Amino acid sequence: MQPFAVAIIAPMQFRWLAEVVPVRLRLALGVFVLVIAGGTVGYLLLTPMSLVDAIYQTVTTLSTVGFREVTPFDTRTKLFTVILILAGVGTALYTLTLVIEQTLGGDIRSRFYLRRMALQIEQLEDHYILCGFGRVGQEIARELCERGARFVVVEQTPAHAERARAFGYLVIEGDASEERVLNQGNIARARCLLAASDSDAGNTYITLTAKSMNRQCYVVARVGYPQNEEKIRLAGADRVLSLYSMGGRRMVLAALQPLAADFMDTLASGRHGELVLAEFEATTQNGLAGKTAAGLLTGTNNASLLGIRHRDGPLAIGPRPDTLLGEGDIIIVLADEADIAALTAPDTSPGLPG
Repeated sequence: MQPFAVAIIAPMQFRWLAEVVPVRLRLALGVFVLVIAGGTVGYLLLTPMSLVDAIYQTVTTLSTVGFREVTPFDTRTKLFTVILILAGVGTALYTLTLVIEQTLGGDIRSRFYLRRMALQIEQLEDHYILCGFGRVGQEIARELCERGARFVVVEQTPAHAERARAFGYLVIEGDASEERVLNQGNIARARCLLAASDSDAGNTYITLTAKSMNRQCYVVARVGYPQNEEKIRLAGADRVLSLYSMGGRRMVLAALQPLAADFMDTLASGRHGELVLAEFEATTQNGLAGKTAAGLLTGTNNASLLGIRHRDGPLAIGPRPDTLLGEGDIIIVLADEADIAALTAPDTSPGLPG
């Protein structure tokens, strides 16, 4: 490795260790290193020892192992050794006690765990940010985990944050309405933010902050009271969900059309044996823009077109075969992974000659 690379990487590694090792232990280790350095320099000045012998003599003196002197000591060297023992042995024992205490107490392990988690969060891209880990947030996290989505939980209540860590999720402990906290979650590279806190006001502030930092981030917000739905939309939420309204509609559907309710539950689970529920955008790059609904599935083995949301129109369920796909339309299909990969692959066919 080149010297300039070492000069850059070394300070970064020291900064990383400084974040992990507690301040009190860092101070104790620093004093202990100074005592060793002072003892080494003292023996070099007072005796004809080499550098290695001086370090050896200092360490054996501080460790109180009782080895003999490397060279015969005169009176000045003996007095220096007495001072070194009085000053250094206590420092060595105190430092060793701190190391054992921090290790057995789990503090260092906890710091290493949190630091490793922070490094994993820094590498996230095209991910989901889940704000709030209450009862609703826990269900959202479970669904995201089952679907293999990359996400990070932002929670300011310590007990809830600790519960999220116990599940093995990536967690940032802090207020999601603060820019500093959302920056830790890589909001600039996030695909979607889910504002799922128990407070409508909190979800409104979270939405405002997220949209001010990344206008392209898709925001789904939870609302508790219907009168607050418009406020969260004005804050910039792309989709606002009222749990009470959704629950009411599902209960009515289960009462009037139980089979349809079961179908919706099954469809929402994402994977159905070999089939996967997926949605993707029609673009000129993947060659889907300009095709018809019938032509879309040409060449697929096991795919069903469920719906199309036109860029400037409503969602069409079970579209007609002659429905034309436009740039930016969202397609919803139920297909196996091979067909989904074929449908979303970039179009490599040669263009028509001009």
